[in-house]
Amino acid sequence: MSTLSVIVGNPKPHSRTRQLAEALASRIAARTGADTLPTVDLIEHATDLFAWPAARVDAISAQLRASDYAIIATPTYKASYTGLLKAFLDRYPANALRGVTAVPVFTTASDEHALAVEFTLRPLLVELGASVPTRGLAFPTPHFDRRDVILDAWLESEGRWLPSAPARSEVDA
Repeated sequence: MSTLSVIVGNPKPHSRTRQLAEALASRIAARTGADTLPTVDLIEHATDLFAWPAARVDAISAQLRASDYAIIATPTYKASYTGLLKAFLDRYPANALRGVTAVPVFTTASDEHALAVEFTLRPLLVELGASVPTRGLAFPTPHFDRRDVILDAWLESEGRWLPSAPARSEVDA
């Protein structure tokens, strides 16, 4: 069975960013057959992100590394991702996410930041070895009440690029 991890880098617990990421995860899971793992809201682990070693963060890191799919979601901060998400992803060496198909997701206050997901988070995920076959999702939070329509339209457009997940043994071979 393939798995899907949801990592949320919003400094507000149970944020709209998390709600959006979980709604997208349920759609991707339905399309791919992946089993969605419990959402990781990084703010719940903030005190451990700069501790070495940190058993709880190491377990989350291992979960993401072992996933077939991942949604990496963050609000837009200064036209980029949050420091909270950066601190988490900095724990991985280059190519550590090889075999993970990632979908970068930004929540944005305006359309002016729509390209930030492509120019900031996508390159980082690729550097870490993840495959990023779809356009990232830049979700305009002023339209949060229309999230179902927007998520369905994104999946209709981009879902065909999501591969069927191979068994992890095939990826690691």
